[in-house]
Amino acid sequence: MKREKLVLGWREWASLDDLNIKKIKVKVDTGARTSALHANNLKIIKRGAKQFVEFDLKPLQDGGRTVHCRAPLVGQKTVKSSTGTSTVRPVIETAIHIGEYRWKIEVTLVNRDIMGFRMLLGRQAMRGNFLVDPGKSFVLGHGDMKREKSTIQLERKKPVSYTH
Repeated sequence: MKREKLVLGWREWASLDDLNIKKIKVKVDTGARTSALHANNLKIIKRGAKQFVEFDLKPLQDGGRTVHCRAPLVGQKTVKSSTGTSTVRPVIETAIHIGEYRWKIEVTLVNRDIMGFRMLLGRQAMRGNFLVDPGKSFVLGHGDMKREKSTIQLERKKPVSYTH
């Protein structure tokens, strides 16, 4: 029996628990294939045989604290921006939490200072589980980030392989 798809608004509040980001406003972007997260002071470092990405993120655009983040490097990907410019971006995997739902996504890191949102949630992160209602905002949660105790394991798609 197929489960009904969940509805997201064109923007949602989320948290990225693996990165210690408690609250970030996300633009749900069906026009973007990959998800993107704002990153400043980005550095790729090597610890033994593994590579990690360290970066700073100010989750709230209009103030608030800066969070220093570190995550394993999954790979690098060439992404064409909305302005038509192609750049090679680091890719990490992190858990995203919207409303009572939590799942793993891959996200590219890029400086989004001039953009209206610190994070884009692209099609790959939503595929198979969500529908987007472009006339609604914050369908699954508001800025207070209150959550139910239970979370639902969303259907996991085959991971995309990236080359280093």
